[in-house]
Amino acid sequence: MLKEIADEKKFEDAVRKVCNDVAEMLIVKNKSYGNSALEPINCFYKGDAGTSIKVRIDDKLSRIMRGNEFQGDDTVFDLIGYLVLLLISQRK
Repeated sequence: MLKEIADEKKFEDAVRKVCNDVAEMLIVKNKSYGNSALEPINCFYKGDAGTSIKVRIDDKLSRIMRGNEFQGDDTVFDLIGYLVLLLISQRK
């Protein structure tokens, strides 16, 4: 029983750590880029924010499927961030 509680606590801590890391990355990038994901300036692409985010998600999934990651990038981490942004855009 104590091991189950300890394992559950480790799991909860791990989930919170990853979610907090994603949140921090999104906040830092939003400060750097402005709110460009949710409020794009639409210089070239005239679609809505949600569709734009889906295009970025497609690009990340393509990199994962093809194994073509840029050195230093964490494609899975970025993908999670874009999925969070998509959820935010859908809840607006």
